[in-house]
Amino acid sequence: MKRRDFITMLGGAAISGWPLYLRAADQRRIVILHSGFPNRTPIDRLYNALNERGYRAANIELLGGEGNPDRLKMLVAQIVEQKPDVTIALTSPAARGLKQANLSAPVVFVFVPDPIGQGIVGSLAHPGENFTGITYSETAIGTKRLGIILDVMLGAQRVAIIWGSGFPENVGMVKAIETSAQTRKLSVFSREVSELHDLMFGHRKEVAALALSHHLPSIHAFSPEVKDGGLLSYGADLEESYQRAAALVDRILRGSSPADLPVEEPTRFNLAVNLKTANTLGLTIPPGVLAIADEVIE
Repeated sequence: MKRRDFITMLGGAAISGWPLYLRAADQRRIVILHSGFPNRTPIDRLYNALNERGYRAANIELLGGEGNPDRLKMLVAQIVEQKPDVTIALTSPAARGLKQANLSAPVVFVFVPDPIGQGIVGSLAHPGENFTGITYSETAIGTKRLGIILDVMLGAQRVAIIWGSGFPENVGMVKAIETSAQTRKLSVFSREVSELHDLMFGHRKEVAALALSHHLPSIHAFSPEVKDGGLLSYGADLEESYQRAAALVDRILRGSSPADLPVEEPTRFNLAVNLKTANTLGLTIPPGVLAIADEVIE
């Protein structure tokens, strides 16, 4: 095995439910819009978070763009026409699409780094208009991921960064990783994926298997990628993100305006380690990394 090489992976049904105290709920709708393949994600956690707040699986519609910009544009136009009571936009392309289409109904976005830079909100404290949600700094997290895998791959000399061009915010993250890698005297290979925007998450089993077949340790954005064979992941805690998104939806349906609900940032981050993958790669995870891991898959 080439221990000095490794790869860094960077992130990318109808349900309804209305609070039981709203007896007119049958007339109201929530739409969940994902730019990729929502059924390949742990979307059930969002359903559960909504259900805990009294929402039933009847009038919430789940829409997936399947990584196809034309399909996403069509779904956005559908949402603009129908004007659901709340739209939950999962990923940056979904949120940007709704913003650019001038949707006037409330939107709660999730997994959207730098919403100010993307023109989605005016500020985090005072988002204004009809958008609010959950954000995080993918640039800082990307640098943290590099540090974690270097703790595992002592003596590494090269790093590859695979990132999706469908997420423009990835550009800043890649630059930050490249800068950090160069200060550590690492050579960097950066590969932009443009034809399959959902590669890193929607096809995580295939990505993990390919990395293993080439004996390349990898670090990813979310823990499901590790459960499906990736070596490591570090990112915002999914459960917290879905719970906080559901709470924002609930507040809006109770009468709050998105303009008055500050954009929130994660308070929990998750480090996951797959020991089976480590053994296959002939790696020993340092005790210091295991000590801070939130999930260890054996």
